[in-house]
Amino acid sequence: MDLSRNLLDHPILVLLLSFVGCWASVRFGTFIREWRHSLTGDGDHQDFDLLLGSTLTLLGLIIGFTFSMALGRYDQRKNCEEGEANAIGTEYVRADLLPDADAARVHTLLVSYLRQRVGYYTSRDENQPRQMNDPTFLLQGEMWSALKGPAAAYPSPVTALVLSGMNDVLNSQGYTQAAWWNRIPGPAWTLLIAIALFCNFLFGYGARRSSPFRFLILPVALSICLCLIADIDSPRGGVIRVNPQNLESLLSSLRSE
Repeated sequence: MDLSRNLLDHPILVLLLSFVGCWASVRFGTFIREWRHSLTGDGDHQDFDLLLGSTLTLLGLIIGFTFSMALGRYDQRKNCEEGEANAIGTEYVRADLLPDADAARVHTLLVSYLRQRVGYYTSRDENQPRQMNDPTFLLQGEMWSALKGPAAAYPSPVTALVLSGMNDVLNSQGYTQAAWWNRIPGPAWTLLIAIALFCNFLFGYGARRSSPFRFLILPVALSICLCLIADIDSPRGGVIRVNPQNLESLLSSLRSE
């Protein structure tokens, strides 16, 4: 499962492998047709064309559903980035309600934490975010510890409000991590690829004339679709990624203060 997930994190590799697999399926279907000579009459071709059209329709539906799943997960990651920026910005303002020394410490920790979160989104290295988890968790512990003293010394609705804001900051990071782990299930990819290969096989099997250019159309179209789905579904691989513009904008505004 880890190997397949690593493969899906490289959309260009998905494009190449899917094209080779689909093209090989078309050629295999052509080989079987020439070997068996199964479709001889007009009636056979009409029945087969109906079968091929139905199978391609099913493939189109599966591609549409899978694309919708990938797009929904991409939107979820964008919403989580916005939620993190809002939670950190709100807590930064609420920290002003603390005593000056405590407020300054919380502000410093929040800016450091914000830099960590921007780095989490902008990194393209799969191993770097894992290495950043320990500093992130350490900062979370320090931020929470920075509030425990004032909350114990000055118990009031004001400090409770600040604690609630910090709780939102910590929870938003967990929601983001869950959203990045929420990928298209492996069985869905298996079904999509299997139907794609089967449709290419039927396409080659039912071809009345062997045309190299014609045999490239369906493999190219399907491989591009699979590449696009893998690109959208992968948080770090490919071109379509979540840009932490809300976090970066917040960081810029806090630096200017």
